[in-house]
Amino acid sequence: MPALDSRQKAERIAALFRERHQIDLLPPELMPADLDEAYVVRAAFEAIERARGRGEVVGYKIGLTTPIMQKLCGVDEPCYGAIFATEVRHRRAELPVRDYCRLGIETEIAVRLGEDLPQGGSADRVAAAVESCMAAIEVLEDLRHDYKRLSAAAMVAGNVWNAGVVVGQPVSDWRRLDLANVVARLTINGREIGHGIGGDVMGNPLNALAWLADKLAVAGTPLKRGMIVMTGSMVPIQFPAAGDHAIVEVEQLGTAELVAT
Repeated sequence: MPALDSRQKAERIAALFRERHQIDLLPPELMPADLDEAYVVRAAFEAIERARGRGEVVGYKIGLTTPIMQKLCGVDEPCYGAIFATEVRHRRAELPVRDYCRLGIETEIAVRLGEDLPQGGSADRVAAAVESCMAAIEVLEDLRHDYKRLSAAAMVAGNVWNAGVVVGQPVSDWRRLDLANVVARLTINGREIGHGIGGDVMGNPLNALAWLADKLAVAGTPLKRGMIVMTGSMVPIQFPAAGDHAIVEVEQLGTAELVAT
């Protein structure tokens, strides 16, 4: 059987997510040869999902922002995927667990841009372009992937598993804060599951944003005014069950809530 091209791989990977098909590992015939091909597959996946109604790309998520996760996946940098317009929810969301093979959530700081970043730039440059920051929950669909066999290429090809976001109330005077030291907490049903600080994400969430701005500028799809960027998780991924009420609270940046139904 002839090898599949990048578009064919993207179509089949998109079908796995559409059908909520449980997999422990991406099948070998769908696995990109390397990270470069994975991003080609991801771009095709994005086009397929836009065409089937998930909406325009309104931002990006950054994954693998810790050295531990990068080492586990055999890479030395983070990765990124698109956020689609129909999957952005504000302040509080109710999501049926039956709509996912496995619903995952991450604890994050999101930023909204007030300027285009056509050429990327330093952390100071991208900070100047940030209009507001907010507490946020990233929603993920991992198809029950075996985390002991993670692959950055497989994650990228599946748009780094993004299935939407819940963003809290925007805070425009965020510059008074030291984002590296703000504390984020995840509680589920009133019990604290974990906490972290902004510095757990590449030393500062703005460092993650600068990395993304540079990568997208080189790719010819730069960050635009109004886009949302999820900068990376400060608490390990959790998998809420039906009836669970999750709250992400970020010090002086408010809250975001998700109720699994």
